[in-house]
Amino acid sequence: MDKLLVATRSKGKIREIRKLLGGVKCEVVFPDEIGIAYGGVEELIEDTDTYAGNAAAKAKYFARISGLPTLADDSGIEVDALDGRPGVFSRRYAAVTEHQDQANNRKMLEELAGVPRSGRTARYRCVVVYVPTPEGDPFVFEGTCDGRIMDSPDGEGGFGYDPIFYSADLDSSFGQATQEAKDAISHRGRAFQKFIEWMEKEGVGGGEEGAA
Repeated sequence: MDKLLVATRSKGKIREIRKLLGGVKCEVVFPDEIGIAYGGVEELIEDTDTYAGNAAAKAKYFARISGLPTLADDSGIEVDALDGRPGVFSRRYAAVTEHQDQANNRKMLEELAGVPRSGRTARYRCVVVYVPTPEGDPFVFEGTCDGRIMDSPDGEGGFGYDPIFYSADLDSSFGQATQEAKDAISHRGRAFQKFIEWMEKEGVGGGEEGAA
């Protein structure tokens, strides 16, 4: 495998994933970089109620278009006081198309108004799916990170719910954390690390020595 396509156009995810996959022995590329034009159908791909189902659908779609082995992820935040919501609907939580991060954070803080710190427990969850071909069986890797929802945003780093997510591992919000600190313990970092370890074990990637 000379190239690995990662099926995302999110600038925030691209920054994180490029670093997370920095050590793999193949070229990591993204749709815009190899000339895959955006199509409105992409908004309809993630139509299941599971992270794995959404990630698999996305990976197979882009593998079919590109002809490349493809990796995709789906992630979300699960808040116990909201019965696990918004979960797989985290990106579309506030039902807006512009300034989604701010709108989602604002809606969550409004829904949790009056809930004490002890009741604001939450976790980020990420599921990564790799498909060598569109018809091939998907390989699934999962990571989680526990914490709680803060009373107000803190920090300007990261994206999504990072400014209001307090990480128990870091003793700070994800919005305050450096990229390196976040990658070491984040849901996405843990899921991608499992994928990398699997690649190394199975000999996937690395040109002729690790052809898949």
